[in-house]
Amino acid sequence: MTGEERRASGALALVFALRMLGLFIVLPVFALEAARLPGGDDPARVGFAMGLYGLTQAFLQIPFGIASDRFGRKPTIVAGLLVFAAGSAIAAWAPDLTWLAIGRAVQGAGAISAAVTAFLADVTRDSVRTKAMAMVGASIALMFALSLVIAPLLAGWVGLPGIFGMTCTLALLGIAVVLWVAPPEPRVHRPSDMQQVRGGLGEVLRHAGLLRLNLGVFVLHAVQLAMWMAVPAMLVRAGLAKADHWQVYLPAVAASLLVMGGVLFPMERKGRLRAAFLIAIALIGVVQIGLWWLARSGAAPGLWALGGLMFVFFIGFNTLEASQPSLVSKLAPAHARGAALGVYNTLQSVGFFVGGAVGGWLARAHGASGLFAVCALGTLVWLVAAWPMQAPAVKH
Repeated sequence: MTGEERRASGALALVFALRMLGLFIVLPVFALEAARLPGGDDPARVGFAMGLYGLTQAFLQIPFGIASDRFGRKPTIVAGLLVFAAGSAIAAWAPDLTWLAIGRAVQGAGAISAAVTAFLADVTRDSVRTKAMAMVGASIALMFALSLVIAPLLAGWVGLPGIFGMTCTLALLGIAVVLWVAPPEPRVHRPSDMQQVRGGLGEVLRHAGLLRLNLGVFVLHAVQLAMWMAVPAMLVRAGLAKADHWQVYLPAVAASLLVMGGVLFPMERKGRLRAAFLIAIALIGVVQIGLWWLARSGAAPGLWALGGLMFVFFIGFNTLEASQPSLVSKLAPAHARGAALGVYNTLQSVGFFVGGAVGGWLARAHGASGLFAVCALGTLVWLVAAWPMQAPAVKH
């Protein structure tokens, strides 16, 4: 990577990290802390308030992606971060659960993932783009693991309002990074009117390769969220207290990033990105089968077995988190890159919603073994659909 590419990758990975830490840090404590507010005694309302973020994200990813094509990446990202900060401030002030839900909805309306990813694609060459995307993916994975460690501590010190105040500050820091650390936007052809915008979106929706990747991100994040309907309970059954689950997640995430860096990038350089991509999908499926086997046995699962499966899962997950958006940016026409990544991120958000809703129902109706069986089947369908994929030629 050139110095400019390293600067861009580092700056935009930091923007993602600040925003995702602001998102993830409330998740481990949201349900418990929200129960203290008026109206928080209804679990259904608490779940609705928590899930509103993903719903508004799903609706606004494509408009924000298109806006970044039409008006530029930096202005769109700054606008989205301001909206996210406003939602965080509302949630920090919220006197009851209704206002907390409004704050979560406004947070989600700052849907900048497509614009940030498109900006990163604009300022990196094809030959190093997967590495740049991996830096973003690694920042997200580490923020997720870090949030599991520090969220309970922060909740005890400053409560949920203090945590949301912190997310507001992190969003404003992200704006500073975009304005003064990230490099200038390159000259990229932008649509001159809405007819060209609609034409670019039509190209995206008809592209077979992009459709496969959109299916993939939907299945990946549906499976990821559905898993967490059962994995924490299995860790408890294995003898690990809830407060100590980070002792499994953090080492698994960190070790998987090392493996991904040592395997994915060399395979991409050798023109074997398709093989790495398909192997990563297969690993996700193998983990689901392993979890199904442990849940089906009825005995308390072994902690080392669960830790090993989490390690393998994060190898596949982090590889796909790096390679899929990179492939989207390479396959999409330059004038519709933001729109393509907007569609991609919309399917990601929908996957989160479906994984939570359907995963919860499966866990209740069919137990953990039924949940993991459906996840394994979904991953198999994804693998079959992805098999014809051909990695685009690399432009140096």
